[in-house]
Amino acid sequence: MAITAVDLAYLDAAVQLAAGGLYTATPNPRVGCLIVKNGVVVGRGFHLRTGGPHAEAAALTAAGAAAAGATAYESLEPCAHHGRTPPCADALIAAGVARVVSAHHDPDPRVAGKGLARIRAAGIASDVIDLDAARAMNVGYFRRTETGRPWVRVKLGASLDGRTAMASGESQWITGAAARADVQAFRARSCAVLTGAGTVLADDPRLTVRDPRYRVDGEIRQPLRVVADSGCRTPAKARLLGEPGKVLIATAGPTGALPPADVIALADAAGRVDLDALLLELGRRGVNELLVEAGPRLTGSILQRAVWDELLVYLAPRLLGSSARPMADMTLERLSDSIDGHIVDVQPIGEDLRLRLQSKARRH
Repeated sequence: MAITAVDLAYLDAAVQLAAGGLYTATPNPRVGCLIVKNGVVVGRGFHLRTGGPHAEAAALTAAGAAAAGATAYESLEPCAHHGRTPPCADALIAAGVARVVSAHHDPDPRVAGKGLARIRAAGIASDVIDLDAARAMNVGYFRRTETGRPWVRVKLGASLDGRTAMASGESQWITGAAARADVQAFRARSCAVLTGAGTVLADDPRLTVRDPRYRVDGEIRQPLRVVADSGCRTPAKARLLGEPGKVLIATAGPTGALPPADVIALADAAGRVDLDALLLELGRRGVNELLVEAGPRLTGSILQRAVWDELLVYLAPRLLGSSARPMADMTLERLSDSIDGHIVDVQPIGEDLRLRLQSKARRH
């Protein structure tokens, strides 16, 4: 059956419903589901967190007996494997739905067409269309499932002339309160936040989500805090070690000098933390979206190694001068060596301007 304009409207609504799990569903995908019968939504649900009901189960429970003969609209193909919960494809079949329409295939090899195949084998009509909005809702899940690495989002706060701190290191605050509040939203949706030991020593950041707007069921899910620390310089009194949530320190040398924490040695040939290995390790740990909040050196390494997917740049309406510190510590000899991005969004945030760019080399 062809996808109609009505189908697209319901699929869009399912994608928007999936945002209910934006801050909590990790490492699972964010999924929304609508059960529609005779033009009326009789059930809706979304996946809130791992171990809890999937979107289809929540929507079917809400619909009850009305699900029989209805159409299920989902932001992602129904799962077909037993995990912490039974397969959603089986639940849809048992409920007697007449049709299943999905906004995107699921790239997980345990699903990857198997969910829809099970639906069709039961004699239920099914359709799928790979909508950009559905993929964008789960951009990190798709990146991790397809490549083993998380979606890498690099956050920068800078002046109009691209400076992130004065030569003395003074940087609080270049951007305004509205920009800092906006960063909280991106931290809240991230599975992990990465910084460098230099930033820990200079700024002693907490790297936590503190805005109560991201509290779900009375609790804020804190992202894993990751420190790239080649020289084992993270002090035991670092604030990020005392905050709620977990910390991972990646180092390149002996770990004896580091404070008690989850420590992993990942050295490259130059004796520094191997960023490629670190990203793969984070992928193995179920990290879908990684937010990088680091100094010029680590930021420059990530940009030059082309392992970034998105830049989140907050520009303040001020100039700091040529002696101030740059966004990224990089040496580029030719224009052809430039780090190129594609602007996907520009928004004023308070008195600042937020630019979102995606890597031209790694666009999804």
